[in-house]
Amino acid sequence: MVVVNGVVGNNTHRPLDVNEFRGFVLVDSIVPLIFVNGKDAKCAQMFTLAHELAHIWIGEEGVSNLDRLQPVGSAVEVFCNKVAAEFLVPAQRLQTEWHIVSMHPDRFSRLARTFKVSALVAARRALDLQYITRQEFFDFYDGQIRESAEHRQQSKAKGGDFWRTQRVRIGDLFGGAVAQAVWTGRLLYRDAYKLTGLRGKTFDNYIASLGL
Repeated sequence: MVVVNGVVGNNTHRPLDVNEFRGFVLVDSIVPLIFVNGKDAKCAQMFTLAHELAHIWIGEEGVSNLDRLQPVGSAVEVFCNKVAAEFLVPAQRLQTEWHIVSMHPDRFSRLARTFKVSALVAARRALDLQYITRQEFFDFYDGQIRESAEHRQQSKAKGGDFWRTQRVRIGDLFGGAVAQAVWTGRLLYRDAYKLTGLRGKTFDNYIASLGL
């Protein structure tokens, strides 16, 4: 299961601090769970998701606290970071593409379109393979994070889609399982409300948004 949320439950007054964690994983043989901090930049969230997948593959739980996409912590964290980078942008293919785009001013955006990742992830991979210096990467990183923060502020001012937010926050897999349990009488509505943080008509509308 994958869950993305930037606040505690639905409480917008209790945001999750990306300086404390960017994501975590609970390893389970039946239903492993990945949680991604929704307060993080979208480009960083993608990297966190791949990083947590690596944790599941090796069966090691962990909390991600990347510093500008640099691994922080144990050897396991460093390993999962390398796996995430290779998963998103394979080194062999990047080597070929780099010869084509290296002289373009928007080289990272071009790589992003090729690999279907963010420009920031593309830049991070270029750093891994020593195509750019650490200072070049950090300068680009800081600029991307500023742009992402400005975009989030603009989106916040416009208002978001409540139901889409709930689907990401709860996760379709978990929400669908709760709905099925309620319909078959294996779970009381009272308990479903506690599990989802939604009540009454709001809960019913959320289930309807899943299209079950």
